[in-house]
Amino acid sequence: MSKLRVLIWNEFVHENVHEKVKSIYPQGIHETIKAELSLCDSELQLSTATLEEPEHGLTDSVLAETDVLIWWGHMAHNKVEDAIAKRVQLRVLQGMGFIALHSAHFSKVFKALMGTTCDLKYREAGEKERLWVCNPGHPITEGIDDCLEIENTEMYGEPFDIPPPDEQVFISWFEGGEVFRSGNCWRRGNGKIFYFRPGHETYPVFHNKAVIQVIYNAIKWAAPQGLWLSSLANVPIDQAHEKIEQKGD
Repeated sequence: MSKLRVLIWNEFVHENVHEKVKSIYPQGIHETIKAELSLCDSELQLSTATLEEPEHGLTDSVLAETDVLIWWGHMAHNKVEDAIAKRVQLRVLQGMGFIALHSAHFSKVFKALMGTTCDLKYREAGEKERLWVCNPGHPITEGIDDCLEIENTEMYGEPFDIPPPDEQVFISWFEGGEVFRSGNCWRRGNGKIFYFRPGHETYPVFHNKAVIQVIYNAIKWAAPQGLWLSSLANVPIDQAHEKIEQKGD
């Protein structure tokens, strides 16, 4: 079986301008996720891309060699070129898996795939979060207990302006009393999409082994089961009539 090709995309902005974020993720959030995932499965083919690379590191050739794309963004959603966001969206429709982490809910790619504003309530107060498994037996929950606890994180709250998930995997509770649909699955075209809420940059969330386990499970779940490349073409009417006449004979 060929290796799963996973691309981890990160703006890589916070780590360069905020000392607290840099102290938690000195090589960038993308490199931390890459290192942690490599410990889950040495057979994964892991690579990274960032905003400032040519074409944001998301060239046609790179995407053609990607099975699952993980996306983290926050400060620079609007700096992602529309044409490149559209390129990623098309690749998902063809069958590439897409995992949106935390504030990637507001990325151009995720909003295009959802067709909604993807807006939500939030409060950065360092509160405890419990992500409860509400779909036990789902492959994304493999190895996870009844709940996954994060001691300090940013609160996201309902309403969350997304289409109803095809499958809801986690629901979060916060110390302030809010709840949030924090692990959601959709299919768009031939591709699978998973939104996973944890990951605020000022907390070491991606050093949490259970969080990484969920992301790893989501990679396996979102892996393509065959890519669909459009080959539809108009059939000239004279050819269509000819085929009908041949069948009649």
